Amino acid sequence: MEKDRSKAGGTQTIKASEFKAKCLKLMDEVAENGNQIVITKNGRPVSRLVPYRNKPQMFFGRHRDKIRILGDIVSPMPAEWLEATDDSGEDLF
Repeated sequence: MEKDRSKAGGTQTIKASEFKAKCLKLMDEVAENGNQIVITKNGRPVSRLVPYRNKPQMFFGRHRDKIRILGDIVSPMPAEWLEATDDSGEDLF
């Protein structure tokens, strides 16, 4: 198996016949170290073995069960709160 140093992350190149003989071992290696393996036939790349990655969750809704909103967050601030602060509340946003 050759090491191709042209890409960061340690891409390896392997012949299809060698891949066939060592398939399960190579799959374990890719899952463990995160490097990819390019499989070649007659010197030409035909396939790539890459680690499986779960898609990251969408940002919106990520803390749905962790954050609770108490009270009305849309209405203006109460007058008591504005009186307790030093400024008039105009620069809140």
